[in-house]
Amino acid sequence: MPRAQPKSNPRRPVSFSNVGKRYFPSGFTKGDMLRYYVEIAPFILPHLAQRPVTLIRFPEGVKGVSFYEKNAPGHAPGWLQTFPVPRHRGGFINYILVNDAETLAWCANLGAIEFHPFLHRVPAIDRPTHVAFDLDPGEGADIFTCIEVGFRLKALFEGLGLESFPKVSGSKGLQIYVPLNTGAPYAGVQPFAKSVAELLERQHPDLIVSAMSKALRKKKVLIDWSQNSPSKTTVAAYAMRAKHDEPFISMPLGWDELAEARRRRRRSALYFTPEEALRRAERLGDIFAPVLELKQQLPQEFLELGEASPTGSRRAGTVRTGAGSGRRVAAGESKSRPVRRGAGAALARYKAKRDFSRTHEPAGDGTMVPAGPAAAPRFVVQKHAASRLHYDFRLEMDGTLKSWAVPKGPPFELGVKRGAFEVEDHPLDYLEFEGTIPQGQYGGGTVMVWDIGTYELLGGSHAKGDLKLALHGRKMKGEWHIFRIKSDPAKPVWLLAKSRTPARPPTERQDDRSVLTRRSMARIAADNTAQWTSDRADAPAKPGQRSRKTPPRKSTGKGGARKPGSRRTGARRASKQAGAARRRSAARGKGRSAANRRGTASRVR
Repeated sequence: MPRAQPKSNPRRPVSFSNVGKRYFPSGFTKGDMLRYYVEIAPFILPHLAQRPVTLIRFPEGVKGVSFYEKNAPGHAPGWLQTFPVPRHRGGFINYILVNDAETLAWCANLGAIEFHPFLHRVPAIDRPTHVAFDLDPGEGADIFTCIEVGFRLKALFEGLGLESFPKVSGSKGLQIYVPLNTGAPYAGVQPFAKSVAELLERQHPDLIVSAMSKALRKKKVLIDWSQNSPSKTTVAAYAMRAKHDEPFISMPLGWDELAEARRRRRRSALYFTPEEALRRAERLGDIFAPVLELKQQLPQEFLELGEASPTGSRRAGTVRTGAGSGRRVAAGESKSRPVRRGAGAALARYKAKRDFSRTHEPAGDGTMVPAGPAAAPRFVVQKHAASRLHYDFRLEMDGTLKSWAVPKGPPFELGVKRGAFEVEDHPLDYLEFEGTIPQGQYGGGTVMVWDIGTYELLGGSHAKGDLKLALHGRKMKGEWHIFRIKSDPAKPVWLLAKSRTPARPPTERQDDRSVLTRRSMARIAADNTAQWTSDRADAPAKPGQRSRKTPPRKSTGKGGARKPGSRRTGARRASKQAGAARRRSAARGKGRSAANRRGTASRVR
């Protein structure tokens, strides 16, 4: 029976290429995928309309290389609509808006098998239209376990007077949406989602986790509440997935259908091929439509939390068509940023390891506040000469800096994985900490801000132990992947790898220069600007106090002579050693240059 086709615009021609290319091991081709998206357009488009979308492209099929596409390609047609979202200082991500069948087909022809929209629509990019819960089964659990957890979520929501709607992810889990459509901000929605997940974890500790590594959630289901973020996307209803050897669809179901599938243990009732999805949509219509229309309010305390948190600064956004610009859609003047709750507890280990009357490391007093929803989160890499030289990699998350020690430094070539040992969270003030930590204190030695910038979370989460990142620093520019491996939960070990394309590593000189002050490690040690000292044993510095001036110098004899091993003597020794190393390196370079000239001359002769 012929299916209804979406209306096309003759002024927006879309050409298809390589339609016979095999995209799935089952034999499903690119042409089959294109046909599915053309025919499902009337059902999927309402769930994509006016939402910035991340495409996951598989130009050679699911067994080939895949990558995330956020920015509209430069070869996009002139009629394609986009929306600029602030990315980092002075830049934007020019997201595609899949508002019509032609745009959907054009994106699919790029090899975009998966479409992942944000929870918000433009221009209100601080306000999700629904709450999303992603139920992910751990080892020993399955989709039927997810259904059991889904019904516990449903019961909790009903107790709050809220309706919820499920869909299978098309991978291995379940997703539950709670419609809002009332303008609630992320600042209230995310704490609500987190509270729900943590409450159910406390009530059902043998079944549910809210934040735990895969190794520790065997036979349990993770309720991933972190999707409720202005920087996160979730696969769209009716979108195809590239998770198996054959394509399955992220398909809405009724609660009664889930109950029946669980009762009969019918896995086939939970996985829909493209052909089955099309037949079902034609028969039932869009049963997920209430998610777009139903208006519901969060509990009042979470609404108040959202109202109390100032929104991040917003630059004006414009819906754009091709290279031109359209109407102005959003603007904001606020420069304040929301301060997240709960960072104090996360910094307990950090504070327990330090004596702030002896070290001038930041005490975590909240001087620096988190980036707002519109601003990109920040990262820093600090070169740290402690008992052993290493690099500290830190990401701004949940009001603190998630931190890893990387002994060999970040990799810049593909295929190289560097061990990254997770350490305690650090306060946000540590982003710009550079100086010395007194010997005898935790991490005593010299600290340099080796690189700093912003990042995008392309996929994964810290809770899942898998973070795909796009870094926008001065030395690290491009995509990296950091992921947890099986290790002692008390001492988690991760691996840091370069992804997608290699990057140019810093030169020897760049490696020994701070991006903040241009100082070398030896100069930072000599300046000794962040190390505490006192003229009197009975006059300790105040905890958390900082100084940018060189501490008072002590003299111990006539003419101000210093004892061997004093700070000035040690700094002079470090400076001399660094100078000698540079001279030796220069001499070796001259020797190589002379040898090269001699070799060239002999070849010419």
